[in-house]
Amino acid sequence: MAEAGATPAQEIAFTLANARAYLRAALDAGLAVDDVAPRLSFFFVARTTLLEEVAKFRAARRIWAQVVRDEFGAQDPKSLMLRFHTQTAGVQAHRPAARGEPRARRAAGARRGARRHPVAAHQQYDEAIALPTQKAARLALRTQQVIAYETDVTKTVDPFAGSYVVESMTDDLEVAIRELMQAVEDRGGAVAAIEEGFQKAEIERSAYRIAQQIDGGERVVVGLNRFTIDDDEPYEPLRVDPAIEAEQRERLRVLRAERDQPAVDAALAALQDAARGTDNVLYPMKEALRLRATVGEVCHALRAVWGTYVPRDAF
Repeated sequence: MAEAGATPAQEIAFTLANARAYLRAALDAGLAVDDVAPRLSFFFVARTTLLEEVAKFRAARRIWAQVVRDEFGAQDPKSLMLRFHTQTAGVQAHRPAARGEPRARRAAGARRGARRHPVAAHQQYDEAIALPTQKAARLALRTQQVIAYETDVTKTVDPFAGSYVVESMTDDLEVAIRELMQAVEDRGGAVAAIEEGFQKAEIERSAYRIAQQIDGGERVVVGLNRFTIDDDEPYEPLRVDPAIEAEQRERLRVLRAERDQPAVDAALAALQDAARGTDNVLYPMKEALRLRATVGEVCHALRAVWGTYVPRDAF
């Protein structure tokens, strides 16, 4: 969501609204909240705005604990934990590498609940051009290792706690996040709001505002609208060997020749029957995969019943 243009408040609000919908669906299926909530994990972005990002993660932890405890009645302390993966983001070749290290520090600075915060090689060096090279992957790894072993940022759970600025920003973000989550609830929950196009429209408005700010110079992006150079240094992208595709096609041909095709067809048909009704689709899906149906075939079977989601324009 963040890379599509969502603000920190939107990123957290819409993600937690989705999680709320997942918990409701699990409870409706007869599962217990303390059996489900400890298994949930989240995926967030770490931007270059250090204080705001730390405040964002802190606010997210507060809200999630309250939602799971007060709305769903969770008793297990593990249910209240916000486990998340934090990904640094990149938009331009080479230059994001300079942003990766502070973003990784940002994730570490709000580390309580953060299980992983990689410096993604493809995002930090050459995502805009091609798949990551070995050089890019090594750069990402070394950045992580420097933060983990040469700094002291990981020695405490919440190193920014008590800072007036961070505490104030956390409170402000919490208010903004709750307002957006309530807006989703007012529309009938995450699923209904998505079908209405609410989240998509909100993110697109935010993305448009950001684009205007960058174009007007109000928001500085180093190397894009300030501190630019005429020509970038020469770069040789990763070239994927075409033989890999041929090898994969041959593996797929052999798989289909050796498997029990009638059994696979029957399993995919059973999956579609479940998708048309109210049965749990995971059981027939597991059986189809056990019989060596491909992921593509499983997706196609479900697509034939459910169709393809087309986002609705809400402007």
